[in-house]
Order: sequence, then structure tokens, then C-alpha cells
Amino acid sequence: MKVQSMQSIDTARRSLADELRRHGFESAALDARLIVGHALGLDHSALAAQSHHVLTGAEKARIHALAQRRLAHEPVARILGHKEFWGLSLKIGRHTFLPRPETETVVEAALGAIAANHRGSRGPRIADLGTGSGALLLALLTELNGEALGIGTDISRAALDCAQNNAMALHISASFVACDYGAAIGGPIDVIVSNPPYIPSQEITALAPEVQAFDPLLALDGGGDGLDGYRAIAAEALRLLAPGGMLVVELGIGQATAVALLFAAAGLVSGAPEHDLSGVPRALVAARRHECLALQEAKKHLDCGARPIKFS
Repeated sequence: MKVQSMQSIDTARRSLADELRRHGFESAALDARLIVGHALGLDHSALAAQSHHVLTGAEKARIHALAQRRLAHEPVARILGHKEFWGLSLKIGRHTFLPRPETETVVEAALGAIAANHRGSRGPRIADLGTGSGALLLALLTELNGEALGIGTDISRAALDCAQNNAMALHISASFVACDYGAAIGGPIDVIVSNPPYIPSQEITALAPEVQAFDPLLALDGGGDGLDGYRAIAAEALRLLAPGGMLVVELGIGQATAVALLFAAAGLVSGAPEHDLSGVPRALVAARRHECLALQEAKKHLDCGARPIKFS
């Protein structure tokens, strides 16, 4: 971005938006507003109120530095250091996956499963395997108004620190454990949720630069076929799930059938996948095979017997 000798906030914002637009950024105007506001410590209304303020050299330098990061395809949320998910402002770091709107489909599916299936006198016990920033777990605990117990696991201690900080900032009580998926925790758990890495290893280099260069590889690489995370979860599910417990996972594009078959081989029956706002099958709910009929009665849209699944 060209730095002019006399430049107002409004001029700087417009100049940055134009440059981002020239480089093909679709949300150029929004990105420019957020970057300039972050550089100056001003929210949207303050930016408008002070639009004619002439920038100092130090202010122009801060804007320029952040602009260069965006031009290098660093996501705006990473530049700001936080991301909104399910109405919560979550701090993020370089060791945490950036929460996406489509992952809210998992929250919706899990809440539906809890409403339909949890009938105990106590609150449900929830485990988020591979919690990252804590997005799934904290969204669910927020919705359940402190009536649930929650634990998040992650192989990255830096990610767990981030999740713990988010929980503290939101005044949410949760536990966090360093391990691979559910390896170091025990049941019984009423709802397991997870957004595992599901990109096939060979496809990672083809991802958008905002993803490939800035999301941690551990949160992306799902192995040769993208299903390694689901295999690890399936291997632990029956040990961890309480009677009547549910497993809810995020799906990659085109993975619904493969994941359902994988779960079936582990003794779980899956319902029809839940779709995100773009119409993509995004969340899969599964239960123990012998509990499928009871689940079908409780939650009509979980179609446990609509299409045959071959069990190995």
C-alpha cells in the first residue's frame, strides 16, 4: 500500500480496499475496514466518527504492516487475533485451526441429539476430541447454560492453552487434556463431538493459501484418504460413550458415506448427514448399533434404517 505524506483514516481505508481489490480479494472493503480499525484500536463507529483524522507516521506504519500480512493471504481473523463462532469471540493462535461457519452445523446437530436423547437427571457430559480453540465445546457449554460437564482434548499443548484461555475469558468451566483424540480420557460420555483433520495428504498443497499457509498442518492432514481422524475416533467411541450416547463429527466434502461405513464397522450406526448453509453434508450423528431404534423414535430425522449399511 502506498503511504502518502498527508493521509486521513478514510483515505487510508479506501486506498487499502482498492489495493486488496486489485489483488483479487473478494471482501476487500470489509478487510480494509477491519485492518485499519485494528491498527488504530478503533471500532466501526469510531472509524466513521474519526474518518477525517490525519494519520501520524506511526499509525500509517501500523496500517502498512498489517496490510502486507493480508496481501500475503493471512486471514483477517488471524491478523485480528480472534474469530467469532456461534456468537462467541474466540482468541486464536498459529497453533489453532480457524473456526469456520460451517462447523456450526456440528453444534446444531449435537444440540438436537442432546434434546432428543438425553433424559438423565444430571447435565450431559460432553467431550470435544481435537478441540483446537475450544470452539465446539464452548459453544455447546454456552447453550447448555452451565448444566453440562465438558472436556476438550488436543495433541497440541499450545492449542489447549488457547482453549483454556477462551474458556476463562467466557467464564465457562471446562477441563482440557493433552492427548490424541480420546486416548487419555474415560467415559461415560453422553456426547462426543469432533472436527478432525479430513484433508487427504496429497491435496493439502492445492488448498487456498489462507488455509495451506496459516492453518496448522495437524488440523488439516487426514492421511492418505482423509479418514485417519475418523478411524481414531471410531476406535475409542464405544469405550467412551454412555448408554444412549451420541457421536457427532464434521465431514469433509463427499465423505459422508465413507465415514458412515467406517463407523458401522466399529459398531455405530449413523443417521442421514446434516447439511450446512451451502447444502453440503457437513455433520454426521452416530450411536451404538443396538440403540438405533430408540434413537429413531427420539429423533425422527435420524434415519437409521433408510438405507442399508453393510457391517463388517
